[in-house]
Amino acid sequence: MGVATINPAEYGKLCADVLPKVIETAEEFDRMVERMEAIDFNPDSTPEERVLSQLLARLVRDYDDTHYPDPEIAPHEMIQYLMEQRGLKQADLVELIGSRAQVSDMVTGKRAVSKAQAKKLAEFFHTKLELFI
Repeated sequence: MGVATINPAEYGKLCADVLPKVIETAEEFDRMVERMEAIDFNPDSTPEERVLSQLLARLVRDYDDTHYPDPEIAPHEMIQYLMEQRGLKQADLVELIGSRAQVSDMVTGKRAVSKAQAKKLAEFFHTKLELFI
């Protein structure tokens, strides 16, 4: 994602509404994730909302890294888990990854996740790149 030109007043209003800060509790974590996903799944999100989503993603990731260490799980199983948690189907990843066949092979573990795909998946799911490598 390139450098976004944002309206400081609009961004300030969003921040005043969300009150982003270092996450200290599970309730704050849930609230930040809910707001971040609402922005991410809105195809009409504004540049200010997308910048806020990036900030929330970093706060969520920091909390998650501190409180829940990475499990020892195969990349394809992690993709399956994240898809299930978000109610996604393989077809939802086609635009991100490439063809239906590539997504199917990756999700079933028949094909390794490339570094470029891992980066896209990490951005898409707001997780660490290492989960997919």
